[in-house]
Amino acid sequence: MDIALGTMWFGTSVSEEESFAILDRFVEAGGTMLDTANNYAFWLNGGVGGESEEVLGRWLASRPGMRDRIVLGTKVGAKPLAPGSGLENVEGLSSATIKSAAEDSLRRLQTDHIDLYWAHYEDRSVPLEDTMSGFGELVTSGKVGRIGVSNHPVWRVERARTAGPVPYTDLQYRYSYLQPRPGATLPEGGHYHVNEDLLGYARDAGLRLWAYTALLSGVYSGRPDRPLPEHYEHVGNTRRLAVLSEVADELGATRNQVVLAWLMGGDPPIIPIVGVSKPAHLEEFLPAAELRLDAELRERLDSAI
Repeated sequence: MDIALGTMWFGTSVSEEESFAILDRFVEAGGTMLDTANNYAFWLNGGVGGESEEVLGRWLASRPGMRDRIVLGTKVGAKPLAPGSGLENVEGLSSATIKSAAEDSLRRLQTDHIDLYWAHYEDRSVPLEDTMSGFGELVTSGKVGRIGVSNHPVWRVERARTAGPVPYTDLQYRYSYLQPRPGATLPEGGHYHVNEDLLGYARDAGLRLWAYTALLSGVYSGRPDRPLPEHYEHVGNTRRLAVLSEVADELGATRNQVVLAWLMGGDPPIIPIVGVSKPAHLEEFLPAAELRLDAELRERLDSAI
């Protein structure tokens, strides 16, 4: 299954019992990729970061043999340095921080290795050589399998890939079928949106591209409590929503499922990260793993502007 399960809310707004149920069903359905971060979810009441990793660690410890069945990814760089602070006061990406934060994540996850370790948030206060040295040491030691980068401008990614012993192999950015209004600033601090340059870079460099906020937090469900965000309100998206609904009806699928299939079938293919808070939400997106868009349907979706 080329869909990753986002576990941001596990241990905070999603109880441990429900988190375990979601994880068990995801793996039962053939899912293997789990995405978390060392700062999830510090911004919720009572959260300090690390709660999601701790839940995943207890789940892994209670499921013998499960660690070998999954691809486990977590992130470093955006954990606040003090309770109550935000992204203006985070740990950053120095070599020393990367290595010490990895040890903390390994302890919380109750594992001896991280399959995919992400640079979560850009840090220009340290040289790229220092950052990449820290990641490289973790890969060489076997504590990390691959390294990825999220929310960095493309030119910084390219420069980083030649700044150390081990290059980034994966990219994680915000992306979905609906596009924000040209020139709009996303209200979520630190979010970088996929653009044509990034798509071309991933394709040409042979990097795997992952998309967070792939379903726009429930916008495609059509629920009245999930309206289209203001920065997505433009005539192009009105047309795209109409075509998306037509294609979904023709396929007997939901709009969420078509969006996931559209992402996975692109050039380059994109791995959507889908966060769920209830087992029922998981059941809706699972069929998308088998949904295929033929050339005609994809052309209709792509040309709706």
